[in-house]
Amino acid sequence: MSPRRNRPKGAGESRPSAPSADAEQGSRYGSFERSEDWQGEVWKVRHVAGVSAAGKRYRCPGCDQEIPSGLAHVVAWPEHSGVDERRHWHKACWNAKDRRTTRVQRSRNAPRY
Repeated sequence: MSPRRNRPKGAGESRPSAPSADAEQGSRYGSFERSEDWQGEVWKVRHVAGVSAAGKRYRCPGCDQEIPSGLAHVVAWPEHSGVDERRHWHKACWNAKDRRTTRVQRSRNAPRY
């Protein structure tokens, strides 16, 4: 009888390449952080997995809708600002931020969701 293999065949042969230079691994939540230029500023952008967002709800500044608990999304903030400037966006809203018109705020009697 031969001994048990702890690794699948070929596990040591090909290793995935390291993340690119513009994508640094975030220290928290196992997410990747990168920099983007938007509105003449450099923004830090971090993708948040749905698992690490469980139990938390945020409001997306792009569409003014709630990001439900456990949904994967994006956190973005200007590079030279504090923690208070972080905003949680839907992934699609962050990708479409340049195509959106000026933000229209809800009226007081409009439904929240």
